[in-house]
Amino acid sequence: MQKLRTALAGVFVFLLSVSTVSANVIHVIPQPSEMTAQDGSFSFTGATAIIPNGNTTEAKFLQTYLLQQFHLDVPLKNKADNGAIQLILNKQLRQALGEEGYKLDANSNRIQITAATSTGIFYGIQTLRQLVEKNGGQVTVAGVKITDKPRFGWRAFMLDEGRYFKGEQVVKKLLDEMARLKMNVFHWHLTDDQGWRIEIKKYPLLTKVGGRRDSTQIGGWNSPKYDGKVHEGYYTQDQIKNIIQYAAQRHITIVPEIEMPGHSSAAIAAYPWLGASPTPIKVPGKFGVHYDVFNVANPKVVSFLEDVLTEVIALFPSKVIHIGGDEVKYDQWKADANVQAYMKSHNLATPADLQISFTNAISNFLAGKNRRMMGWNEIMGSKLHEFTNASDANATQKLAQGTIVQFWKGELNLITDAVSKGYDVVNSYHAMTYLDYDYKSISLEKAYSFDPIPAGLDPKYHSKILGCGCQMWGEWIPDEASMNAKVFPRLAAYAEDGWTLPANKNFETFSKAAAALW
Repeated sequence: MQKLRTALAGVFVFLLSVSTVSANVIHVIPQPSEMTAQDGSFSFTGATAIIPNGNTTEAKFLQTYLLQQFHLDVPLKNKADNGAIQLILNKQLRQALGEEGYKLDANSNRIQITAATSTGIFYGIQTLRQLVEKNGGQVTVAGVKITDKPRFGWRAFMLDEGRYFKGEQVVKKLLDEMARLKMNVFHWHLTDDQGWRIEIKKYPLLTKVGGRRDSTQIGGWNSPKYDGKVHEGYYTQDQIKNIIQYAAQRHITIVPEIEMPGHSSAAIAAYPWLGASPTPIKVPGKFGVHYDVFNVANPKVVSFLEDVLTEVIALFPSKVIHIGGDEVKYDQWKADANVQAYMKSHNLATPADLQISFTNAISNFLAGKNRRMMGWNEIMGSKLHEFTNASDANATQKLAQGTIVQFWKGELNLITDAVSKGYDVVNSYHAMTYLDYDYKSISLEKAYSFDPIPAGLDPKYHSKILGCGCQMWGEWIPDEASMNAKVFPRLAAYAEDGWTLPANKNFETFSKAAAALW
């Protein structure tokens, strides 16, 4: 965490210059729905206790935080008089607060956090963490009443480890920061052209071969330079189970992404029969969109992907499985006689139709295992890229209903097209949410201005916008320090974009709160 603070020091010099932080003003990220200061303050003493009322996991989380951050040894008790922090479940508040909302009431006598669910209790604790202050030798919480709930139910951060493996401890630190900001979905991009990062026991070469590359492009997209260094790494299934448990304790769902049918070079390098080209390949060190794609006309390849997803589903409790589906180059399908024969026999007029047909088969497979498919918005069959011929993308096949479409590229009217056809959408528009973009492209203020509901969207479709995601793509992010410099403090902006109503957002207020966070 000290490295993170150092990396952010320059950013917060700017933030503090926006307006001096006042100790008399209460700052919380994300900004709560309703917050009213009240007289007095709560002071921690030797008699202070936490009353879990059944919320033991959440109470222990708070207890650990107070001990580590303030050296306060606050016991858990069944009951106490004044001077207690009370965690109270009230299921009758579900209609008013939903699954994630809470009420927090702090005065000179006690602190109460009330919610309909343990998740709401946990989020109330995250707010309390930002309210605790140390003034001299006294640890206090300013008097305040808060009623709070999120605007959206999907508030996601994506980490791309297909390009550079980061490791368990880095992921856990990210989960800690997500929890503090009340973000609830960790979108884990585990496979890509440059690396396969998840152990699949039925296919060990995916990690033995696909998890390793000999050298990596450096210096930018058009650079001919490579570092000449081996890069490798993957997560064992036991490590993944541990990370999933860690996330669950922080009320974060991990949504795994297994790319198909494109961005599949690492898998094809491990098992060449998966591809649509007879030429064997190595795991590429060059970034950008590659030509190699799964041969989805081959039943053996589809069975392979079903085997992979079966192991993924056994690991991840998430009801949503992300299958990527973006940036598929159709050249190899067009050049392969067997693929063309398959398309003809199945009345698939274009490569985009073949992709949708395959994607729907995967959707049906996932539905049979009580899972819901999610993918980038290319899965709808639209032409989004210069490398795609318009005739190849003119699909007549319809994407399976129930699919979650993650919008990242194209005209904003594509969102209207998706929701009007009944699809739920997560808005991750690249020009607003891509964390690999520098601060000139997406400043902190621009990130904060992002509204997941695009301007002009008919209000009758607003409920189809599940929320938003911000994406840390990894092509030029080789280590934790470079990642942190991109992620923080913009992660806090996206957290507030997903939680706080536009009428309650204020960049100056946010800047003060962000400066106090790290």
